[in-house]
Amino acid sequence: MPFREINSKMVEATLAPGQKLFSQRGAMLAYRGEVSFTPNIQGGQGGVASMIGRRVAGEATPLMTVEGAGTVMFGHGGHHIQVINLSGDTLYVEADRLLAFDGTLQQGTMFMGSQGGVMGMVRGQVTGQGLFTTTLKGHGAVAVMAHGGVIELPITPGRDVHVDPQAYVAHHGDVRNKLSTAVGWRDMVGRGSGEAFQLELSGSGAVYVQASEEKL
Repeated sequence: MPFREINSKMVEATLAPGQKLFSQRGAMLAYRGEVSFTPNIQGGQGGVASMIGRRVAGEATPLMTVEGAGTVMFGHGGHHIQVINLSGDTLYVEADRLLAFDGTLQQGTMFMGSQGGVMGMVRGQVTGQGLFTTTLKGHGAVAVMAHGGVIELPITPGRDVHVDPQAYVAHHGDVRNKLSTAVGWRDMVGRGSGEAFQLELSGSGAVYVQASEEKL
């Protein structure tokens, strides 16, 4: 189900009978038609196992199920919104960045330490993004939130992308990540302070970067 971008901070979804989507609670701004909103206790498309996994991982941002026939407008906190369309691949994104997503997508949770080993764990501790992240897999659309707008950077073999971990929003594709240090890097070319870290992403896919180092 595609999302139509109304402006940089609002999107609209069109629902038909038999379709559903999931959204962050409190994200509905307005709607037309016969649409229902119910608290989601099944953990999205992933079922109870997904719900338990997200709670253990600290990724249990409350969701609501949206069903019916009509159009619904979404936005939250004045954050910028980026619509990402998946074609069978997997999106890795923090749960609190999810505004709304297609109900056909399979939701799960992944331990970030499995991508980059120990450095993946360090990344979670240093950046405050957590050791776990939410995954969405399949064919459908996802609306994610960010500060200051988002840019999509392609990742191709032999052309790794280095990202300030605080500016990282999400990534998809066959991508591996690791955290590396570069003394003075952040002080010289970044906007933070203290010890410098870079998130290095390699493989085939794309990473989404926000124009801010501020968390949601």
